[in-house]
Amino acid sequence: MSNITAAEVNKLRKATGAGMMDCKKALVEANGNFESAIENLRKKGQKVAAKRADRESSEGAVIAMVNEQMNKGVVISLNCETDFVAKNESFIEFAKSLCKIAVNCSSVEELLSSKYESMNVSEKLIEQTGVIGEKLEIGSFELINSEYVGFYIHAGNKIATLVGLSNKFEGSDELSKNIAMQVAAMNPIALNEDGVSKDIIEKEIEIAKEQLRAEGKPESMLDNIAKGKLKKFFKESTLINQAYIKDNKSSVNDYVKSVNQDCEITDFKRVALV
Repeated sequence: MSNITAAEVNKLRKATGAGMMDCKKALVEANGNFESAIENLRKKGQKVAAKRADRESSEGAVIAMVNEQMNKGVVISLNCETDFVAKNESFIEFAKSLCKIAVNCSSVEELLSSKYESMNVSEKLIEQTGVIGEKLEIGSFELINSEYVGFYIHAGNKIATLVGLSNKFEGSDELSKNIAMQVAAMNPIALNEDGVSKDIIEKEIEIAKEQLRAEGKPESMLDNIAKGKLKKFFKESTLINQAYIKDNKSSVNDYVKSVNQDCEITDFKRVALV
């Protein structure tokens, strides 16, 4: 059996995040071979992952980032089982490190197969499952490509949003952040009326008609009144038509045009663990 030093144990701990005793045990089992010790920890992670595969991973951290050119953004959620783990600083830092890789990917599959230190991301998730003792997985992956992309992460890392703008100008950063905060707070279902699915529209009309019938309104009036209620639904539920949270006398679209007449919101994404 190799004589394992504290320095070797500490090196493995820094590389993997595993506890000191787990690192020492892995090194002893590997006869001091560093790479073999990492493999031992990975195998432990595989065993833990197999045992916890059917567990619900509804907690976690949501992180958003943009690339250096500010024309691509990504928001991901790193999911775990408990809020205790989700609030751990090392877990949040791990989520951020994954998001830095994700901003250069076009899909969650590409993220999982991307390099993370001496392994790929999917292997790192398994390794960290063994370290943390909870099921870990990428729960969400959303991206935006636009002329300018801004983001917002709500305190607590439970909600993060992206917003795409049609052009870049002085003030793009503040505008995009304010709209991203709007998306976080008001959770719009679409950018505008055209983005609302036919199924949702039909459902809202039917709900409105049922309410009107319950109020005793005559059947001949239902269609016209329901259309009016649908307009109200669009105003409350589509981003550009919503009342702007910092000035509810203006719509979001009014606010955008007041900053830059030529700018339009091109897209938004919202990921939440609540």
